[in-house]
Amino acid sequence: MSTTPVIEVERLNLKYGDFHAVKDLTFEVRPGELYALLGTNGAGKTSTLEAVEGHRTPSSGTVRVFGHSPGDRRAVRPRMGIMLQESGFSPDLTVRESVGLIGRLTRRTDDVGRVIDIVGLTGKAGTLVSQLSGGEKRRLDFATAVYGTPELIFLDEPTTGLDIQSRDHLWQAVDRLRENGSTVVLTTHYLEEAQQRADRIGLMHQGVFHREGTVTELTRTLPSVIKFTLDGPVPALPLAATVGADGAVLVETFGLQKDLNLLLAWAQDNAVDLRDLSAGPTRLDDVFRAIES
Repeated sequence: MSTTPVIEVERLNLKYGDFHAVKDLTFEVRPGELYALLGTNGAGKTSTLEAVEGHRTPSSGTVRVFGHSPGDRRAVRPRMGIMLQESGFSPDLTVRESVGLIGRLTRRTDDVGRVIDIVGLTGKAGTLVSQLSGGEKRRLDFATAVYGTPELIFLDEPTTGLDIQSRDHLWQAVDRLRENGSTVVLTTHYLEEAQQRADRIGLMHQGVFHREGTVTELTRTLPSVIKFTLDGPVPALPLAATVGADGAVLVETFGLQKDLNLLLAWAQDNAVDLRDLSAGPTRLDDVFRAIES
């Protein structure tokens, strides 16, 4: 597989009048990876994606997709699949007609029936779009994005409105696409999906990257947490901790295993009951909340 980035963004700026939505943003997406672009509301991620997808012209800076300007539709569009938050399919077309139409517009080749089957809509192939449920329309969005197995796939809130089984099926399909070499760019408000699946994450806030890296690199920026409750007076704790009036104890640590072992040994030696004990590493949503604090 080539090591040349699929997406290269350098000093991207996007302005809407006096509002500076994206400021000197630089990043790249590597072949075969799942890159999650996340951010607070109004962070600029949608504007960034629109520039990469070729739907918006940068105020300044450079965007390259497969080494081309995203505006070079003939070179870029057949190699790119896009699942928008709202697709805008004609309500008077059937599922089969909608998938086939996208295939013709993008100049990719595939078997319409195969793609419809991947998303579990075979039984709805002849149904009008207007008669689909919200979840079924979302699966249709996904079908049109992955038609022809494009090399680069944008998934914008792909699982919104899907039940658990449909979510699982969608991610299984994404896994197969990645096994075949597709690169995926994801935006989602379901942070657990990004934590479980992203190779790297760009975390935007107010038009710039607040942080970028793997999930492990991002979560290591904040301490892990140990929580428990004490029922009464006890000997001095072996760790620095915050103790509430109700006996609730909070320990923040960058050495979770070592400090948890120390705490458990102290509790054993002093016959102390650590009620409601919980301990765990920082999660991506903790990093996300820290941006806004």
